[in-house]
Formats: sequence, structure tokens, C-alpha cells
Amino acid sequence: MVNTSVRPASRPLNFWVCLGVPAIAAIVLVLLELTTLDMDLAKLFYDPLAGGFIGRHSYWLENILHDRAKQVVIGFSLLAIAAFIATFFMERLKPFKRELGCLVLSLALATSFVTPMKAVTAVQCPWSLEQFGGHETYSELLSPRPATAKPGRCWPGGHAATGFTLFALYFVLRDRRPRLARQAFVFAFGLGTVFSVSRMMQGAHFFSHNVWTAIFCWLICLGAYYYILYRPGSEVEAAGKAEPVGA
Repeated sequence: MVNTSVRPASRPLNFWVCLGVPAIAAIVLVLLELTTLDMDLAKLFYDPLAGGFIGRHSYWLENILHDRAKQVVIGFSLLAIAAFIATFFMERLKPFKRELGCLVLSLALATSFVTPMKAVTAVQCPWSLEQFGGHETYSELLSPRPATAKPGRCWPGGHAATGFTLFALYFVLRDRRPRLARQAFVFAFGLGTVFSVSRMMQGAHFFSHNVWTAIFCWLICLGAYYYILYRPGSEVEAAGKAEPVGA
């Protein structure tokens, strides 16, 4: 049986993978700005004869997969906060204080960064663009924004962050429960992907918006894990030698 009273040494962290893959993905996304991929993918979900994007008025996509799903993740976040607070009073939970603290911080940071970045970047949503029945002019992420009375608020993808923020579970579990951590990673990636596609079907985001969100959420959760939980074996051994006999 695993002794939960002692936080185990961290499993080796391959920074070339953890940082390299997001970096390569970011470079690819910047290069994709030179192509029409975002626009081409958006057109797959747009039908002018049907009145716009095929999922724009979908009850399932809007009320269930957007509103209700977001509420479930918010509820999970509130439970995480309550559990973290409980670690200060319940002996049974105290060994997990750092993990729960890391989880709460990761969830908070990986969702709160979205709104300020939307305001700063002012990227238009597909449904607002002239190509899809709107009145706004399309501009690439790194290009100047055309003058408008209604600045966009669509980069990065907010709903995608609701799913990808659960990357935090992978990092919180990776040292104590590696197998469960991998399952959490698959779940977070899958949920974020489903949320991303659903919003693309509604015309709320381009493909690249959601991939950027995944990159940001991953890096935020990785950073929180590294500074709060990551303990290489050598550090754990040194801490153990420093403990007084009988401690």
C-alpha cells in the first residue's frame, strides 16, 4: 500500500518534450497564419442556405455542451477549493495540501488568463466576419486590427480552456498515481478537443484559437507543477537525511 503521509519523489520530467512540443506547435501555428487553413476549416461548418454556422442555434451544443458542461467544470473547481481549505483542518487531507493547492492554482490561472488576452488581442470570431454573414474584416493574429466599433473577443478560445485546464489533474496525479494521471491527461485533452470542435461548429472560434488555448493551459499547469510539486529524487533523499532521528 502506498504511504500517502509522505509525498513521493517526482517521476523524471522530460523538459524537451514538455516544453519542446508546445514550442513546435506554437511555431506551426504562426506559420499557419500564412495559409487559409483556419478559414477553410470554418467553411466546413458554414452553410449560408441554412442561415449560417450549422451549430449556431443547436440546443445540444449551446445549452448542454457549452453552458451545462462549463457549470460542471466550475463545480469541480469549487470542490477542489473546498478540499484545499479542508486540508488546514482535517488530518486525513493534510498530506495532500500541496497537491490540492497546485490543482486550485492551476485551474485558476488556466482559466483566468483568457479574458484579458481576448481584450488585448481583439480578434474577431468567425461568425462576425464578412465571409460568414457578419460585418467585420478578417485579420491574422499578428496583423493590425481593422478599425471597428466592435472589437473582437475571440482569441484564445475560452470554452476550450474549460476542458484543457484539466491538464492540471495530470500533473497533480503523476507522482502518486501515474496510471490515473495518464487517464486524466487523455480525458482533459479529449474534453478540450470536444469543446473546441463544438465552438468551431457554432462559428465562435477558428481552429488555431483552440490550439493556442491548449498550449497556454499546458504550460500554465506545467509551471504550477514544477514550482509547487516537482521534487527530483536527489532532493527527496537530501530532505530525508536532514530529518532528525525519530522524526
